[in-house]
Amino acid sequence: MQTKLTLRLEDQLIEQAKSYAAQAGKSVSQVVADYFKLLTSEKTKPTSPLTPVTQSLRGLLRESKLDEKDYKKYLEEKHL
Repeated sequence: MQTKLTLRLEDQLIEQAKSYAAQAGKSVSQVVADYFKLLTSEKTKPTSPLTPVTQSLRGLLRESKLDEKDYKKYLEEKHL
């Protein structure tokens, strides 16, 4: 059974959603439904808590001066 849901959003966001849906060949309702399914799927839920070692590494590079460009450059040089 399908039920109507009303969302209140900024005009600009609605236009962006309509544009995205059109490019994807879907309705805005289908895009929202797909997103809600993704949010509640078992794949997105963590299966186990982080190990202490992994937890200690979280955010370690937050203050570093490395960025995505540095990483891409490293990979390009590595695989030449």
